[in-house]
Amino acid sequence: MTKLIITRPMEDAAPLAAALASMGVETMSAPLMSIEIKPGPQPDLSGVQALLFTSANGVRAFAARSSARDIPVYAVGNATARISKDLNFSHVISANGDVDDLAALVCNACSPADGELFHACASVVAGDLSGALAARGFRVARHVLYEAKAAAALPGDMIRAIRDRNAHGVIVYSPRTAHILDALLEDADLSEAASEMKLFALSQNVNTASTSKWHERIIAAHPCQESLLEAVQSCYY
Repeated sequence: MTKLIITRPMEDAAPLAAALASMGVETMSAPLMSIEIKPGPQPDLSGVQALLFTSANGVRAFAARSSARDIPVYAVGNATARISKDLNFSHVISANGDVDDLAALVCNACSPADGELFHACASVVAGDLSGALAARGFRVARHVLYEAKAAAALPGDMIRAIRDRNAHGVIVYSPRTAHILDALLEDADLSEAASEMKLFALSQNVNTASTSKWHERIIAAHPCQESLLEAVQSCYY
């Protein structure tokens, strides 16, 4: 049976593992980042016309800080939108893509005159959402509500699976995770063993960020989980 390693944080790995299991793909969860929600007071939402969520963790972090659920939500992708709906946000629209797609969606749906945009994020962000929207006249307030901390080493079961050639590929969702994976593979002296595996990248940006030598690089046609699952299916079935 095909076995793929999922590098997503624990909170986000389970739905992906379940989707892959339904396709007959065995998975191993090996989070390369851990999520730490920052404590703090309820944010001031006066004058905010919309919430921008670029990750499911941003949704969870905001929901832990605020009971507000009636402000329109613009989510980067469908998974983030699903989490928003699960946490009872009443008006959720998905860009079904990446940060550029989200910026385009907001520009089409919102007006700079209607108020500030609240971006719930980590201290390290992918892309320049604020810059893209500021160039169109929007005021974007970035609120760092959580921290994504890099793992200090690869999990032991991941090391054994790669070393013993029991894993066929690794799934990577972000450029930062790609950088962390490259460094930890080298630290564990696993670069050569990993070169026999496939990289499944959520986007071209993820693929470009990874400098490891892979047997094959499979890139989702569109930066969303549905497209990545299609890429896995086309590769093995």
